[in-house]
Amino acid sequence: MEAAAYFVVSEALANVTKHAKASRASVTVRRSGDRLTIQVQDDGVGGATAVEGSGLAGQRDRVGALDGELHLLSPEGGPTVLMVEIPCAS
Repeated sequence: MEAAAYFVVSEALANVTKHAKASRASVTVRRSGDRLTIQVQDDGVGGATAVEGSGLAGQRDRVGALDGELHLLSPEGGPTVLMVEIPCAS
């Protein structure tokens, strides 16, 4: 689970750097009970999608393989918010 969380954050920040034209990004990680929640938000241009074949779709599939969920909010004009929930042992 720790490795999955690390890769979620590193891939999300790489996407911010490559695509978002953002001046700021934030990462929030919280554990509540048996769920780990990761949120990466930027102030970039928005418009990110998790279409098949994209890096975000691959990330969604990897999170899903861990019985987790990936949620993406990225309207045109921004901001983009990526939230991932992953089950974790207590």
